Amino acid sequence: MSKKVVEVKTLKVGKYVIIDGEASKITNISTSSPGKHGSAKARVEAVGIFDNQKRSFVKPVDSKVDIPIIDKRTAQVLAIMGEDVQLMDLENYETFETPIPDELRDQLVEGVEVEYIEALGQRKLMRTKG
Repeated sequence: MSKKVVEVKTLKVGKYVIIDGEASKITNISTSSPGKHGSAKARVEAVGIFDNQKRSFVKPVDSKVDIPIIDKRTAQVLAIMGEDVQLMDLENYETFETPIPDELRDQLVEGVEVEYIEALGQRKLMRTKG
């Protein structure tokens, strides 16, 4: 599993964070600073990249959280098999299968190049190239 540890205060909307073991994209961050001796807290809301579940956490801004290392790659469609598509990575020529997202179902044909992301051992098709 490829991840880094950062402080909560360095997180930004649109970046990624690991919540409950899932890589999630941050949609909202709000901070509150309590009284004289309390520490500032941040509420981070995010949506899972692979399962689209809403998740959130509240932590002090100086506490540490894990962020996933997202690998964006290019692949070529080899075959469409019902709900899944077989892809070949164009860098290391590894072949693998991944589910077809609903928004890309009508755009995929054999031989077309696509972009996908890989994080925490999971892969997701993002868009077609060209």
